[in-house]
Amino acid sequence: MVESWSFLDTAESNFRPLVVIELAKGTKEETIEWFTKRIVDKKANGGAQLLMKPLVTENGVENIYLVGASHLRLLLGAEAVGLVKECSDNSMRTFTYSSRKTFKHYADDNHDFLTMAECQYIIKHELENLRAKDEKMIPGYPQAKLYPGKSIVRRLLTSGILVQIFPLHDREELKKLSHSWYGRVKIGYQPLDDIRCYFGETIALYFGFLEYFTFALIPMAVIGIPYYVFAWEDYDKYVMFATFNLLWSTVILEVWKRMCAILTYRWGTLLMKRQFEEPRPGFHGVLGINPVTGREEPMYSSIKRQLRIYLVSLPFVCLCLYFSLYVMMIYFDLEQWALDYHKENESNFSSLMLYVPSIIYAVVIEIMNLIYRYAAEFLTSWENHRLESSYQNHLILKVLVFNFLNCFASLFYIAFVMFDMKLLRQSLATLLITSQILNQFAESLLPYWLQKRYNRRMKKRMCSTKSDMDLSLAEQVNMEKEMGTYLGTFDDYLELFLQFGYVSLFSCVYPLAAVFAVLNNITEIYSDALKMCRVYKRPFAEPTANIGVWQLAFETMSVISVVTNCILIGMSPEVDALFPDSKMNLVLTVALVEHLLLAIKFIMAFVIPDKPRDIQMKLAKLEFESLEALKQQVRAFEMQLHFLLVHH
Repeated sequence: MVESWSFLDTAESNFRPLVVIELAKGTKEETIEWFTKRIVDKKANGGAQLLMKPLVTENGVENIYLVGASHLRLLLGAEAVGLVKECSDNSMRTFTYSSRKTFKHYADDNHDFLTMAECQYIIKHELENLRAKDEKMIPGYPQAKLYPGKSIVRRLLTSGILVQIFPLHDREELKKLSHSWYGRVKIGYQPLDDIRCYFGETIALYFGFLEYFTFALIPMAVIGIPYYVFAWEDYDKYVMFATFNLLWSTVILEVWKRMCAILTYRWGTLLMKRQFEEPRPGFHGVLGINPVTGREEPMYSSIKRQLRIYLVSLPFVCLCLYFSLYVMMIYFDLEQWALDYHKENESNFSSLMLYVPSIIYAVVIEIMNLIYRYAAEFLTSWENHRLESSYQNHLILKVLVFNFLNCFASLFYIAFVMFDMKLLRQSLATLLITSQILNQFAESLLPYWLQKRYNRRMKKRMCSTKSDMDLSLAEQVNMEKEMGTYLGTFDDYLELFLQFGYVSLFSCVYPLAAVFAVLNNITEIYSDALKMCRVYKRPFAEPTANIGVWQLAFETMSVISVVTNCILIGMSPEVDALFPDSKMNLVLTVALVEHLLLAIKFIMAFVIPDKPRDIQMKLAKLEFESLEALKQQVRAFEMQLHFLLVHH
């Protein structure tokens, strides 16, 4: 980089607030002064070199501060975080300030070259990389210890001095996005590029996957309707439907990888280098020297962590799984009671009572999933993982294992122990529909109603009849800081994962599962869009190249679906009649077919490339050019060294 950080001004006439920092009430003045100085100080002095102003309201200055940055500072920050942008020749390259004029749409006076989400991501990166130098504690708070290299913002958060940091909404852009996204009911694609520009790649990729998965379900739904209408009790005809299901579940996941590569290449995140992970905020331990970075940071014995996992977390998870199975057996007792009641009375009321146990069980499953989720988060945090990625992987594993057993154990028991296909169909339909209704209510409708009610109270308190577009900056900040915090796409992917299980595992018994999944996902797109735009604070953009561990989770579910559908096919009377003399031959044949289908599945996964040919060529070309540029740098260095040696 030719330019140095030192030439940047820390004041700009057109201050554009991008990020809000809220400190705890009663925060000491010396703490505020020190923290402010570190934010606005020059990079050479260990600061972030950002712009910061207090939020002034009618009540004076509160402990709320607005953070922005000059256009030049943001461009240098874009290089520091490794943002990838489109060049004038339509290729994607890592942005550098020295070569800025080779990038498409760049101009010195074009302040929209970086999206607002990218600007906020840069500011978040710079704030999180504010590190203690020689401070031993946070000024004014002796108990809040610091050590060289410790992230100041993370220490302020864990100490309770810093309440929250969140990016500010752009009301005008949000209104445009809302109108094109969910403002009117239409048949068409979502504005994924606009979503990415406003919310970042992680959220845009979730909505892209939700949209793709919904379209992928349509063939299953279209084929399932005639099977439901014309072959309701004839399970023999479901052999073809189950076979199609097996191929479908493999193809859609492989095609999604290609779609994901196309999207993330266009957005630049496919090329972004993975950054070195810092210790997560909740990580604690005895101070030591990190052998990789050479920095002083907390160290925690991996043996202690493994002991916590295997001696506490694992037994607790097993206990929860046992309790889930115990509740399942209570559900079957209720089913038997409802069946006996119906046999005795034979009325419309008794017919309705047949569905009551499944509905109650579906509600209990959702409650148990929720309670277990909190317990899993507490346990995973207590295990004291150093990295956020490790924490997330252990949390996802715990939650997926319990949710899978809790949601599907009863269906496996009905299918392969009780052999009751009619009850399996009834239970599957009830569990699927009830869980979809509960999720829609709990995730979107209830938070939206509560947020709308709060907004009305806030406007009444401020004696304001203005619309959201006409609110002053102080009113907007006060409104947004009380909104709920979006906790990420974990729950959204989990819901789709369970839905995929309902559709793929036993759909040959209940072909309408795909129909209800499509209807739910269409409403989910609109309700999740409403939730992102109106219910929650704007989340920080997070670059990502794929859906991460969820891709593996979906692929694992598709493998399990091969096994379940093969067994269901083997249990059909038509197949059973082919082996009247030997059931062992039937079992061996089903096992052989299952192994062949798994082989076909893995061959298809291998044959279908994860990235389209054109993107593979572009990536190879970029790698070649990077190697050539590196060779030229080495040659230039060798020539300079040779010149110095000769003249010396």
